[in-house]
Amino acid sequence: MKQTLKRIIRNVKSINGNSLAEFATTTALMATLAATAAPKLSEMSEGAKQSKSMNEIDKILTQAQNFYNDTADLEGRGRFPGQDKFDVAVGGYTGTSDVANAAVVEALDGDGTGDFDAWNDAEGTKWRSVFGVSNADAMQASGGQVINDVVASSGCGTCPAAAKAKAGNEEWMTLFAGNTLASKYQDGHLIYVVVAGGGSGTDAYPPVLYLADAENPRDFNALLEP
Repeated sequence: MKQTLKRIIRNVKSINGNSLAEFATTTALMATLAATAAPKLSEMSEGAKQSKSMNEIDKILTQAQNFYNDTADLEGRGRFPGQDKFDVAVGGYTGTSDVANAAVVEALDGDGTGDFDAWNDAEGTKWRSVFGVSNADAMQASGGQVINDVVASSGCGTCPAAAKAKAGNEEWMTLFAGNTLASKYQDGHLIYVVVAGGGSGTDAYPPVLYLADAENPRDFNALLEP
């Protein structure tokens, strides 16, 4: 029995393990690696969100082009959702330069400057929600400034009857068969404006659609000029 106990004690003593110093060194190395990798992982996550949000904007542009083509065939002039007629603006801008100067949409000037780079900026009051600010599937963050498009109470004497009955976000929802696309950002929201077309005959020019993510409209945006 005594020999057995001695053998067990000898075997236990012979087992090699990591010392406390080695454990501390390994822990320190792991912490350093984690601290180094964290910013890169964060950048990858932000890049993925931006890419996904821009993909959603591209999907909206595709539907907008289809809508424009269909209304051009049916109504004689193409228009975008929210427009009663091709020469009616949606939102608070009167021209493309107005959008560039006030909202500084990056697709226009590419200089990376401007003030409309935050979801709660007052500039948002000039923009309209694509799917509705109170849409349960893509609700605007509390404090956001974007509003819904509304049907003009005065109507439009030469506009198609169907156009008078629907606001922009309702037409967008119809285009997507009731499905809502959402920004990938916590404070993001998909927004748009339309600069009116104008002229007549061979001098006519089409409206221009601007789409953006309210997370940072200056950087996350696209435009469609038929």
